[in-house]
Amino acid sequence: MAQKLHTQGGLPSRAASVRSLSTRLTLRHNDFSGSIQRRLNASSATASQPVSYDQLGFVPDVTSNPEQNNTPIVSIDDKKVSVLWSPQDWSRFHHMWLRDHCRCPSCFHPVTKQRLVDTFQIPRDIKPTNLHASTGGLEIIWSSPSTEHHSSFYPWSWLREHTYDPPQRLKHQANERVLWGTKIARSPPTITFEEAIAKGDAGLYKWLSTIDRFGFCFVSGVPPTAEATERLCERIGFIRETQYGKFWEFTADLAKGDTAYTNMALGAHTDTTYFTDPCGVQLFHLLSHTDGSGGTTLLVDGFYVASLLKELHPDHHDILSRVPIPAHASGELTALYRPSPTSGYPTLQYDVITKELIQVRWNNDDRSVMSHLSPEVVEKWYDAIRAWHTLLVSPDSEYWVQLVPGTVLSINNHRVLHGRSKFDGKRRVCGAYIGMDEYRSRLAVLRRKFDPRFQDFDVQAAQGGPNVWNSVL
Repeated sequence: MAQKLHTQGGLPSRAASVRSLSTRLTLRHNDFSGSIQRRLNASSATASQPVSYDQLGFVPDVTSNPEQNNTPIVSIDDKKVSVLWSPQDWSRFHHMWLRDHCRCPSCFHPVTKQRLVDTFQIPRDIKPTNLHASTGGLEIIWSSPSTEHHSSFYPWSWLREHTYDPPQRLKHQANERVLWGTKIARSPPTITFEEAIAKGDAGLYKWLSTIDRFGFCFVSGVPPTAEATERLCERIGFIRETQYGKFWEFTADLAKGDTAYTNMALGAHTDTTYFTDPCGVQLFHLLSHTDGSGGTTLLVDGFYVASLLKELHPDHHDILSRVPIPAHASGELTALYRPSPTSGYPTLQYDVITKELIQVRWNNDDRSVMSHLSPEVVEKWYDAIRAWHTLLVSPDSEYWVQLVPGTVLSINNHRVLHGRSKFDGKRRVCGAYIGMDEYRSRLAVLRRKFDPRFQDFDVQAAQGGPNVWNSVL
């Protein structure tokens, strides 16, 4: 789904593209609306009788969708079922697609949420023999010479969520991302340790959704111990173990072959670019810093910088979205990490369907040899990373903050780059990595619990059963 972004500088408006899409849909609707009305009478013989709940095998929820006052009009042809939501809003669903997505207990396991229907036994020419538009959803009876009689039910809310003909319109994700620059220092996102660990998980949801929105979040009031920090990390999910260990604690002693274990300055970067799946959320806690100074933490919103690059230098942005960068971690004698494929991944990765930016992957220190570039691209690529670097180190992009014992910094490593200034003295830092999948899973479960917009239609709620209509299944 497309994301709605708030920025300090402002991105180009998408209103024009939305208007264009609306115009195309309206034109297509003018052709479609007449034919659908002509088919209503023809289909009434097969759509007049409601499917009995005995046939369905479960009782559907008949609560009306609050966003619509009337039951949609349905029609059928040889290939698709058509749903007219309103005079200017319609969807069409292939018969094969509907049969494949039946959620009755014999087709979709109500506990494991896994498909049981044998997709490959569904006749290619399958067609409903009876359909009925009830208040709660669309009821369908299927039968064919090669298959047994079968009943299916689809809630209207679920069909609207998954419409594909016409293509889905632009949607906003639940937690609108806020792009930020140096001015975030005026009011950085923060929650308390007590909120994060409190029973009931409301504070945990606030924490994780804040990370989702801003790309980072401070947690204040954390006891300055490794034990308390590890407890906080495990509130998100199980800790991801790497060559640095599971829960790690480090200082400038080169105990591991990485510049993080020195007192050197580190430029803005994301971690573990040498993994096929870079770590998701990273947590830092400065436990102590004695007999010295420095070590100020740097944060940069990679999504914000990518938006600037796209606006100011679209050609450079295109190169960084296409050209893969190989990477390595070889500071340990017992390990040599490289991504698969070894050619690596682009600096800016976009969802191929929604076209939204989903990951920034940049660590110039860990970059391997760029021997896969074609000769005509070499200079263009160096120009592109130079423009990218210029925007990264711009005073408008950089947020510098001095960490102190008792405050944990949590970062979305797929979005926010981090670094530090040079330091001296004894500086002890602990923390951990959490996998992106674990973080996203935890956030999704909490979102369904605390955000009314994600409390999905539960067809078996009256029986205390599990939800089979989760929009992501």
